[in-house]
Amino acid sequence: MTFMINYILITISILVSVAFYTILERKILGYMQIRKGPNKVGLLGILQPFSDALKLFNKNLMTAENMNLFLSYITPAMSLFISIMLIPIISFNMYSLYDNKHSILLFFILSSTAVYFILLIGWSANSKYSYMGSIRSVAQMISYEVSFFLIILFISIMAFSYSFNEISKSQYMMSFFWGNIMMFMMWMITCLAETNRSPFDFAEGESELVSGFNVEYMGGWFALIFLAEYMSMIILSMMSVMMFFSNLSSPHLWTILISITILLLWVRGTYPRFRYDMLMKLSWKIFLPISILYIILSMNQMFFNI
Repeated sequence: MTFMINYILITISILVSVAFYTILERKILGYMQIRKGPNKVGLLGILQPFSDALKLFNKNLMTAENMNLFLSYITPAMSLFISIMLIPIISFNMYSLYDNKHSILLFFILSSTAVYFILLIGWSANSKYSYMGSIRSVAQMISYEVSFFLIILFISIMAFSYSFNEISKSQYMMSFFWGNIMMFMMWMITCLAETNRSPFDFAEGESELVSGFNVEYMGGWFALIFLAEYMSMIILSMMSVMMFFSNLSSPHLWTILISITILLLWVRGTYPRFRYDMLMKLSWKIFLPISILYIILSMNQMFFNI
């Protein structure tokens, strides 16, 4: 019972933080482009995300004749549900809600499952634009999941554990960030690619795909897909702190978390979109060899320590 109450409270808190994260993004992008951003609803526009949510969820859902209705209704909610299922493995104060010895393996399974829902979102709409957008998105996510998992495996080797709690505890003396700055930079770029964020937002390439896999989705459907994307960004930011710094138990680590979340938004306002072939080259020819090399070196170090 206590677990369920804590889980619901943390989930609601993260959903509210997602709402304020969207207004933060719009404000940052606005000031980067020398404009105000939303500033009408509430004090300085702070209630704008709630106004947008009410507008989106009150819209009528228009269904095309060829849409698969069951999948169209269920897949946006399932993509958000996968992000919500990742919350219990996050360690906020030395321990997570779901204290599992192999929480990294659980994260691997859930993050891999998210790819299928993105594919189904595009396929169920029965539109060539959404289908092309979903194929692009899945190809991108699968390509970057390889280096994504290898970086996490490297951290696991450093900590001698598959548990996020143990990884946090093993950084009591010194953070893994020091000495692995290059790996941290690769991790942040991989997080951007994994969440389909700029400059890797090829699934939403407006010039060629209109709006990617969510082109046929409006109202509440679009809001659920939108929430899933921003929640995964916040969860990956928390995981970045857990893997390279420690758990979220001290104020200076919350400062690092806020800096990482703002960094993900700042990149969108600064860098142009990559070419798709450059994205694949970066993944398979640069990140994959470097991450494998890091793992080989860390295993050699572990062998000599033994």
